[in-house]
Amino acid sequence: MKTQTVLVLGSSDKPERYSYKAAIQLQKYGHNPILLGNKQGKVGDMNILTTLPLPYPKIDTITLYLNPERQKSYYNLILDLQPKRIIMNPGTENEELATLASQKGIEIIEGCTLAMLSIGNF
Repeated sequence: MKTQTVLVLGSSDKPERYSYKAAIQLQKYGHNPILLGNKQGKVGDMNILTTLPLPYPKIDTITLYLNPERQKSYYNLILDLQPKRIIMNPGTENEELATLASQKGIEIIEGCTLAMLSIGNF
């Protein structure tokens, strides 16, 4: 398995949130999660950032945990990061962002990060 740097966009420090569970599982499966949310906090030993440091880290995958309306303010960041793929978890599907990303050669996957990890197709 290749280790990936994964941006968890919409991170929360609330253990019942799927973004929290995904960050823990990504780390458990040997990936390097970077957590970005609207307020600082912690998930295990990982800090939730409110902005990404410059220069931006190389991101392989962005996994979305924001509804389409809340994603709009992140469009430029998402496209600037040029990830290989974006995982649109249930409830985050967004045709507008999918089109913009596809035009930049970014793969769009409508799926569940937790399920993908658990069945080994992340």
